Amino acid sequence: MKTIKIIPLLVLLILTSCSAIRVNSDYDKTVDFSAYKTFAFYKTGIDKVEISDLDKKRILRSIDAEMLAKGFTKSETPDLLININTKVEKNINVNQFYSGWGYGWGWGWNPYWGGGNTSVTSSNEGTLTIDLIDAKKKELVWQGEGEGFLTKDTHKKDELIHEFVVKILAQFPPTKK
Repeated sequence: MKTIKIIPLLVLLILTSCSAIRVNSDYDKTVDFSAYKTFAFYKTGIDKVEISDLDKKRILRSIDAEMLAKGFTKSETPDLLININTKVEKNINVNQFYSGWGYGWGWGWNPYWGGGNTSVTSSNEGTLTIDLIDAKKKELVWQGEGEGFLTKDTHKKDELIHEFVVKILAQFPPTKK
């Protein structure tokens, strides 16, 4: 009977561990987040982010939609300023396979037959950081970060960027335990 209860837990653990985007967040535990009702983007900081304007627009549109869905209002005199940062790291993977079959004695006389294959693949892993800043105090109050593999497929970029933002902002506002 105990194994039946454990199986759904294992399935859930496997599904969540396979998620393509890993997220975490940190926040100032002395802040009352229920006091924040409005937001705006921190233009000065966002202008410095070195990504394409198209990707920047995708990120900002997704953040805007998520904040509005959470009940926040966009304002010229906001409670929160939102800033973003991005980082891309290129991963290069070299895989070697050698099907050395035959006979021999280690490093000495070694009449082996077989073949080998080397493959090199690369991928880009991106990090999106979303900072929420108290507009009056000019202090960082919450920070969320998501890491995952990026795509160059323009048809999938909107969906992937939106998924990054949704998963990061799912941790905002923080719940005190």
